Amino acid sequence: MRLSLALCLAVFASQAQAQTMPCAPRAQVLDMLAQAEQTRRAVGHAGQAVMETFASDAGAWTITISLPDGRMCLLANGQDYTARDELFPASGMAL
Repeated sequence: MRLSLALCLAVFASQAQAQTMPCAPRAQVLDMLAQAEQTRRAVGHAGQAVMETFASDAGAWTITISLPDGRMCLLANGQDYTARDELFPASGMAL
């Protein structure tokens, strides 16, 4: 059975890892992302957790997960975000 990436991240983050990731109240993290001119570009639900991707027009990106207790945690961030409409298979195709 295949698990989606969002589900894997949500399960991973909602367990022990949520204690070591940088987390803050959701409103505070959203304010920080807005100041960085990042807007929500994608969202995925996994149980009670919500995974979101934020990006700026300049290409900066951040992946977050919001937990049921009101915290939003930073999973990853970087540069050169590019939106794609194409679908990639789970294996067998290079990026």
